[in-house]
Amino acid sequence: MGKVQIFTDGAARGNPDGPGGYGVVLQFVDKEGVLHEKELSAGYQKTTNNRMELMAAIAGLEALNRPCEVELYSDSKYLTDAFNKKWIENWVKQDWKRGKSGPVKNIDLWKRLLRAVEKHRITFIWVKGHAGHPENERCDHLATSAADGDSLLVDEGLGSD
Repeated sequence: MGKVQIFTDGAARGNPDGPGGYGVVLQFVDKEGVLHEKELSAGYQKTTNNRMELMAAIAGLEALNRPCEVELYSDSKYLTDAFNKKWIENWVKQDWKRGKSGPVKNIDLWKRLLRAVEKHRITFIWVKGHAGHPENERCDHLATSAADGDSLLVDEGLGSD
């Protein structure tokens, strides 16, 4: 099983109804010890910061073409705590309800993320945002540049909760 590091970030301008984007940096070292890196990003016309954080993780995992041991780095507690604190397991068991606080938001993306996670061994690692972490800063730049771009996509699942 190959080892991959995925760094992710999402951004939204005028959250929750402005343009947004995500940025991803994938890194792996081949058998010869050579570092390979791939960057992914996309922008959306109207979205939320949390949706873009999830999309970044989804895009990074969906870019992998075989099962991998993954370290996924994010500055989003929303993303990392959902897995590390087992929130997502409870959401699934409770049919995507959070008790008195109503249904889970962004169910479409959580379900897609769960499908993307299935074939990998993943460790979710939280990093402090805007604190000089080089890959996180790069992802932030990719995400904000995508949000500010011209060819923005439509976030089909926005408001579907």
